[in-house]
Amino acid sequence: MTPDQASELAETFRLLGEPNRLLLVTECLDGPRSVTELTEAIGASQSLVSHHLRLLRAARLLRQRRDGKNVFYDLPDCHVATMLTNMMEHIDESDNETEGLIK
Repeated sequence: MTPDQASELAETFRLLGEPNRLLLVTECLDGPRSVTELTEAIGASQSLVSHHLRLLRAARLLRQRRDGKNVFYDLPDCHVATMLTNMMEHIDESDNETEGLIK
């Protein structure tokens, strides 16, 4: 990995380190979502959601598609989905292991 690639990857993780942005990306795992759906799903204002979506789009973590007046966001490729689902499974494994220790 080159230093430039390391910087780009670190920036990607920094963006996903903000809970609202992470929630926005995970909301799109099952397919395209409108801005209204995303706003309702994470319980944030439309202006805040739009700001986050702009950052995620610039980092190529989400892509935008316009259908008339509606704008939909989804994942640009399988790499983002695979990374997120793998990490979500990792967290579930950690939670299950911790529960086993407590019992």
